[in-house]
Amino acid sequence: MTLAFRASQHLDLPVEHQTERLRSYLREEDRVIRALLDARQIDRIEPGRYRYDLTTLKVFQLQVCPVVWLGIKHGDGIITIQATDATIEGVGLVDDFELSLEAVLEVADQGLKGEARLGVNVSQPPLLKLIPKRVLESTGESILSGILMTIKGRVGRQLVRDFQDWCLQSTEQQETDSDTSEQLG
Repeated sequence: MTLAFRASQHLDLPVEHQTERLRSYLREEDRVIRALLDARQIDRIEPGRYRYDLTTLKVFQLQVCPVVWLGIKHGDGIITIQATDATIEGVGLVDDFELSLEAVLEVADQGLKGEARLGVNVSQPPLLKLIPKRVLESTGESILSGILMTIKGRVGRQLVRDFQDWCLQSTEQQETDSDTSEQLG
């Protein structure tokens, strides 16, 4: 029997200072991805492609560790993240795990706005056959909602802080470059 879980989350994030620089910041792919997700759990495979090891989750009697490969695309003031592949490590009880993720973060008038949709399709593991399908699905949806809420909280704290740090660093770099060129000139 196949189980299906879905969750989504919307984001409106005001940014108080230097909003005109958000477009440039979103082009800093590696930096933005590490600010959105836990940097300790993500590895860059190549430009535009990452491996993300989610925190081990305990679902009833099973411990699962999802691993997701992410594809990143960016345009003018927008970054899109999609799951390109996913597996569950350390279980061996399910062979038909499918994870879908589509997330968009874009520059808005007063800051950033975004939308994320997360879904999982998986066969019911033999260890959980006695638990009704609806109970398993509602538990799965709660877990997915929790994952998205955690990421949303991180965006609200960590991404904005990283954007502010980036603005400060790039301003300092511009001043250093300007001082160097004045000394040479």
